[in-house]
Amino acid sequence: MADPSNKLRTVICVGDIHGYLTKLLNLWSNLQSQIDPDSFNTATIIFLGDYCDRGPDTRKVIEFLISLPKRYPNQKHVFLSGNHEFAFAGFIGVLAGEFEAKETWKEYAENEEIEGWYKGEGYEKMHLQGRIWGGWFDVAQGIDCKGAIFDAAPTFGSYGVSHGSSELMKVVPEDHKKFLADVVWVHEEDDVSIETQEGVKHCKLIAVHAGLEKGLSGKKNVSDIPEELTETVVVSGHHGKLHIEGLRLIIDESGGLEGNPLAAIVLPSMKIVRDTDNLS
Repeated sequence: MADPSNKLRTVICVGDIHGYLTKLLNLWSNLQSQIDPDSFNTATIIFLGDYCDRGPDTRKVIEFLISLPKRYPNQKHVFLSGNHEFAFAGFIGVLAGEFEAKETWKEYAENEEIEGWYKGEGYEKMHLQGRIWGGWFDVAQGIDCKGAIFDAAPTFGSYGVSHGSSELMKVVPEDHKKFLADVVWVHEEDDVSIETQEGVKHCKLIAVHAGLEKGLSGKKNVSDIPEELTETVVVSGHHGKLHIEGLRLIIDESGGLEGNPLAAIVLPSMKIVRDTDNLS
């Protein structure tokens, strides 16, 4: 009888890329090398968000991601939204749904001047996160940080415009805008296999950018799995670390830092693959 483990579906979760095309290409090459072709070419690949900012090649990273469905038609590709994409989409006006822009500013209005929110063309209809992303945060210690904690200047530069320029809204290609509009907050998969010390488990998987709080709302305890979720893998990026504890997987070894590796986890094996793996 054939070993059923040979037929287990491959699921790959890729950590935060942050504009580093070379890392992404090297990681992709290493995934291809370390996974058998049939499994790789039919894998479900979940990108955990934060494709932009910090690194120099946001435009090329998005172009690569957009190209995947045509290049690998038998793979399934899932693109989650990170907080960085949300802000980018807010700046260029492609956030899904309807909202009253000024309502998103109210709670933090006293910070507008010190954080240097964007106030150029189109700001009146812009979500708070877009205004912060395109603004200039002059930190008290005298450190200039373009786009507050986002470090958005490299994203503007990758499209050939200066940080905070309204020209970005015009030069971002339509397929990039569609990509940013279509990214999802949460993705669920049924019957994902993982290898454990007790053998292969079949679990539900929930992928999000940062995590789920107990009670399924809010921002605290995002490193935990809510108690009401049983036999569920929760995987995210966002936290600037690689952390695997039971069924809670945090895959963000790079943290958007140039010197840190870009990592992915491969299920069911739980193998970590990095862009820095030397396979020669």
